[in-house]
Formats: sequence, structure tokens, C-alpha cells
Amino acid sequence: MYEQVSHTLLNEILIKLQPDIKGENLRHFYTRLGANFYSIYSLFHLLYGGRDDFNEQAQRLVETMARQYMLRPDELKQRDIEREKDHNWFLSQEWTGMALYCDGFADDLKNLKTKVGYFQDLGVNMVHVMPILKCPKEHSDGGYAVSDFREVDDRYGTMKDLDRLAAELRKRNILLTLDVVLNHTSDEHEWAQKAQQGDETYQDYYYMFPNREIPDMFEETMPEIFPDTAPGNFTWVEGMDKWVMTVFKTFQWDLNYSNPAVFIEMVDITLFWANHGADIVRLDAVAFLWKKIGSTCQNEREAHLILQLMKDCCQVTAPGVLFIAEAIVAPVEVAKYFGEDAIHAKECEIAYNATFMALLWDAVATKSTKLLNQGIKSLPDKLERATWLNYIRCHDDIGLGFDDEDIRLAGYAPYDHRRFLIDYFTGEFDDSAARGKPFGHNAKTGDARISGSLASLVGLEVALEKGDPNEIDDAIKLIILLHGMIMSFGGIPLLYYGDEIGTTNDYRYIEDERKSGDTRWMHRPTFDWKKAELRNRSHTVESRIFKALKKMIAVRREIPAFADFNNRELRDSDNPHLFSFCRVNPQHVSDRVLVVGNFDAHPQHMELDNQLKTGITEYGQLVDIYSGERPAMFKDALVIPPYHFYWLQSR
Repeated sequence: MYEQVSHTLLNEILIKLQPDIKGENLRHFYTRLGANFYSIYSLFHLLYGGRDDFNEQAQRLVETMARQYMLRPDELKQRDIEREKDHNWFLSQEWTGMALYCDGFADDLKNLKTKVGYFQDLGVNMVHVMPILKCPKEHSDGGYAVSDFREVDDRYGTMKDLDRLAAELRKRNILLTLDVVLNHTSDEHEWAQKAQQGDETYQDYYYMFPNREIPDMFEETMPEIFPDTAPGNFTWVEGMDKWVMTVFKTFQWDLNYSNPAVFIEMVDITLFWANHGADIVRLDAVAFLWKKIGSTCQNEREAHLILQLMKDCCQVTAPGVLFIAEAIVAPVEVAKYFGEDAIHAKECEIAYNATFMALLWDAVATKSTKLLNQGIKSLPDKLERATWLNYIRCHDDIGLGFDDEDIRLAGYAPYDHRRFLIDYFTGEFDDSAARGKPFGHNAKTGDARISGSLASLVGLEVALEKGDPNEIDDAIKLIILLHGMIMSFGGIPLLYYGDEIGTTNDYRYIEDERKSGDTRWMHRPTFDWKKAELRNRSHTVESRIFKALKKMIAVRREIPAFADFNNRELRDSDNPHLFSFCRVNPQHVSDRVLVVGNFDAHPQHMELDNQLKTGITEYGQLVDIYSGERPAMFKDALVIPPYHFYWLQSR
């Protein structure tokens, strides 16, 4: 029944489209639309089928896809065709990313274009430029409170500057990642301004209520995202005299996706940025897209339907473009953003592996991998045509969202263990050299998250102040160890700008009243290009870290076993300081890499059991393919130095 109705509706829509697309070559568009329309119709009907204007809204959706296809540059259309022929192109081990703030890294887009050689020097070939869209100067939330989705903020330059940057990156085979903030707009956005002026069409773009009756019902089950700075989930707007849903900040109004006009607007905006050169679109706050009384308003089934529908629409207009799901949620929920009940990703091809990130930080603090090993076992499997984004640090805080049961199985009490981690990384623990600060402290529960740069959290800042060469050496080893883990785990490793040269906390944020209340700005630095030049001088901290990561990226690129085809085998070890797994070349199962990381300050050993000896050492002696050296062995035991990792193969 659905299929017959959808086919009839598609014919009607195409007939109505004909006058507008006369003379256009839409062969590929028609083919993809025909292949995807049943799914598009089904999802659109599930979300909006009860509306009287359903057919009209479906017509608008297809018109939007067709218009953006006609606007898509020929070069990008050709790239779409090439990527359709190789659906797994992004699962290759060749990709390594870096996330950065345009103004923090290079002042503006023009200057960023001149820095592309720096990425090539390091080996980075995927660049995530954090939000550059027009935002209020006072209330921007680091670029995530957007006041115009189609305009580059003049602090960063112009649309032409972005187009030139995108062209330069394409020329050098570097992928460009851009953000689309799906969940909310700034209260200064045109839609919000019209809503405040009484326009009911745009009031329906948001969640607005004349009194507290419905907001109070929502508040019974909705958590507070920023309890210390933005308590509650609703804001009273004077003049309009309505309560507006503001889950994140009072100046960020949540969009109402139960209105199909909102969905169509955001599809149009996503395709707009795809047409301006985005190879990957990072979809912000996707867990929050659907609001339902009596729920947490996170991870709702309809949020997944919205993402599936958005993916299908993109497959018609710009199939070479990937989606990243920014869903920092419980481990059991995060893999669902690839898509459920499917083999290939049908929502987002890429998701942040926040669980792995948090577990690595736990291992740093405890010098133990008990929780790391336990937590990774609980990480859900990804789909075949999907991959993780593995990172140590990002622009945001470090959350401690481990599963409580995993914490117990690792031998800890959940509340006490999280309290220890907060104390450790904020330097309150006696044996800690970390220089972090708490973020998002919840006075009711005692929970908090952690801010701070990678270098400062592993003790490099303190070691440099003390001038202690041994402590400096240990901190650098930890930085390299952590990167060794994210580059071999399976997925796309994502570096954070400044980490590659050991950038420590930037405390100048305290002097800016717009930033002083948000400790995350301490790890959103202004990149020090004089410090970066030290990467070319021998024996500097900058050189030691940069050269190690550069070598790691280059070696990784040559190892087929590091491609991401669900080809990771976790290794159980009796040693609580070691994290170990095997990566297997899916084309040649005898081609295996044993990855071992030691998170302790002392040497550790690992017995090579019969399976490992057969799988890894049958054809020769072990060699660390990162260093080119043979590891120390004692009988059948592998010896791993302090804060060290191995990528081992038989040679």
C-alpha cells in the first residue's frame, strides 16, 4: 500500500516540477530519487502523515532536494559519482583528522588557507573547521548559537573565502568538515525575531507556551544540561510573554521538529553547506531533536527517524557527503546513531567515540586499564559501513559517562570513582600533576565534567614549570601513548589543534567577561605559531611530540589492518596496566597487528598465549612497526616500557 501511494505521489511531484527544471540534466538526480523515494515517503509519513498538508510538504521537500542538486557544482557532482562507486572510501586507514577553531588557529579563513601546508606536514587530511556561521558577538556559545545558517560570520571572513579554502583543500585531497547546528538557533535568528514579533508561522518553529503548565510537565523528566550556568529547560521571553524551550542556554531556542517546515529548512541548510564544499557535515546535538512529555527528550525514536530521513535526502542530492553524529550519550545509545536494524549506516556514517575517550582518561588517572577493558567490551558493535571518530581531546569538556555497572565490574564504587577522577584531573588529589578545572558542576548530585588541555591534564604544564626532565619525559610519553591508541583502535583518529605541539592551558579566557564563566575556554587556545616553529628544532618538546605523531600517521597509512571493517579483536590480559587488541587485515587474515599499551609508570609484561604466538609470531620475530625495533622479550613474555605502546607484527 505504502509503495503504491508513494509511487503515485512521486509521479505527481515530478509533473509539478517539470516547468522549473526544464533543460537541466537531472539523470542522476532522478535515478537516486527513484531509488530512495519509498524510504523518504515512508519516513516522512511516519513523522508527519497525520497532517492535512502532508502532500504539500512532501512536494516542498522534493523541490528543495531538486533545487540544491541544480545548484551543486559539477566538480562536486563528479566526486559524488566516484564515491558512489566506492561506498567504503572513508573506512580506509588513510584518513586522519584535526579539529580547530578558525580564529584560534589562523585568525580567519583567508589565513587558514595559507596554513594548509601545516596539515600536510603533519599528515592530516581531514580538517574540521569549528562553527563559522554568523552568531551574536555576546552570546555565541562558541559558534553554536547561530543567527544566520547561510552566512559566514564576518569575524572569519566571507563565503568566497570559505569557497577558496574548500577548493584548496580539495586540490590537496584534504576533506573539509563543517557544522550544522540542528537542535536550536540563537534568539537573534530571523525565525526567532519574527516569532517574538508575533508571527505564528515562526512561533511554530519553536516550543512556546503561554504558562508553566506544559513546561512543568517536561521538567519532571528532563535533565539539566548546564545546571550551574543555565538551570532549567525553559526561558520566559518578555514582550512575547511566552515560555520558550531552551535546553542548552537561555539564548538558544530549541527547534520544533514536529513541524515539517523546520525539517525541510534544515535539510535545505545541510545541502547548502554540502554545495559549498563540505565533504562531511557534523550534525550538532542530534540526541535532542525530538521532545516528548514524560521522557528525557533525548534519544527518542523520532530523532532517529529524522536523521534517517535527512540521510536519504542527502543521498539523492549529494551522496558523496558524510554525516557525523554529535551524540555524547550513554554507550548503549551512541551506536544507534549509525542506524538500528541495518547492516549499513542509514543515519550517520560517523559517530564520536566518547566512551573510548573517557575510558582512556580513566586509565591515565588510575594507571590501570580495568575499567578501560571492561568498558570497551560493553561498547556496541558499529555497522559495516560506519566508523568511529576516535579522539583524546576536543573543544568540549570531558564527561565521565561510563556505565555504572562497568565501574562496579572493574572493582570501583561509581560515585566515589567519579569523585576521584574529578579530584585527580583538577589537581585536588595529592599524587596528581593534572591542571584541569571542573565544568558543569551540579550542586544537587555532585557531578561535574572536566576542562583542560591534553598537555595540562597529563602533567606537562606542571613538569615544564618545575623544569623536571623526567616528568617532562613521562608527560610526552603519555601524549604519544594516547595517540597510539586512537590511531590503531579502528576508525578515524581526530587530533585537536595544539595537541600536536604540547599546547598547555590558556588562562587568558578569565580576562574576557564573555568567556570567564566557562572553563572550556582554557582548552580553546590561540595557536602559537612561534611555538609551532620549534617542531623543526631538535630535542624541543614541540619537536618530540610533532615528529612522533607525524611518524605515527605515516606508518598507520601503510597498514591495511588499521582500516575499519569490524576487524578488531580485544585481548584479555591478566596485567591490569595493559590495554591490548589485535587488528586483522580483512583481505589477508594472516596479516595481523598486535597493539599493546602500558598505562603504568613502570615496565609491565604480557604473556603471549598459544593463540597469539600462532597468530602473530608464526612467520617470524615480532617487530614494532611504529619504531622499527624489536621489543624486549623474556621467554614467552613481552616487556612493555612505562607509558609505552607497541604496534607489533611478525617480520
